[in-house]
Amino acid sequence: MKMPSSDNTTALAENKVLILYILDQISNGLQEDGLYKIISSINDVNYFYFKEVLTDLLDSKLVGIFTKDEEESVLKITSEGKNALSLTIDVLPGILKLKADNVFKKEFPSIADKTSIIAEFIPKSENDYTIKCKVIEKNETIFEVKTFAGSRDRAKKIVDNWNKNASKIYPKILELLLEDSTD
Repeated sequence: MKMPSSDNTTALAENKVLILYILDQISNGLQEDGLYKIISSINDVNYFYFKEVLTDLLDSKLVGIFTKDEEESVLKITSEGKNALSLTIDVLPGILKLKADNVFKKEFPSIADKTSIIAEFIPKSENDYTIKCKVIEKNETIFEVKTFAGSRDRAKKIVDNWNKNASKIYPKILELLLEDSTD
């Protein structure tokens, strides 16, 4: 059996502390793909290695998965994770911490923007699709509509239209909902 080299052990420790450091900055938590985007732009790691490090942190209860609403879950640092971070922050090289701070300032708004408009369709049968369209701000769902379509083409068209035009559609729906009806 090959023993892990000290370089690998150091890199593993640095990446664990880096993930804890990033999650400590975000009180609302972060979806896994957003966290990967930040981590990979700071420290050139592949997705499988990232998943392995994250799984270690989850198994040791330093990071937890929290459900925002029925479907959406985010990663957050736990109180044990905060304690571990305070004890191990000096493992993180100054250059990585500086890079993390810079990338975090630059990348986090784009991650928030990217996840603010979500649309998906779920096939129930060949001619029955459920479509969910959401607007999310600061990890909070502020608008959600669920509808049905009788074909895959219609479902895809609704999803594509929402992804391209949510900024026009959402205000129109709100306007209609707030309209005084005189009937």
